[in-house]
Amino acid sequence: MARFPEAERRLFRVKICRKCKARNAWLARKCRKCGSKALRPKRKEAKG
Repeated sequence: MARFPEAERRLFRVKICRKCKARNAWLARKCRKCGSKALRPKRKEAKG
């Protein structure tokens, strides 16, 4: 990927809720929207 390191950090240092797909802060323990604890880091590469 040809992005600046600052841009990479800003784009990918988030967690995605597995239940409602909301974007959350990197340090979040539960979803800000639905309260679920099922969070995953944002994928850095497209799958497939």
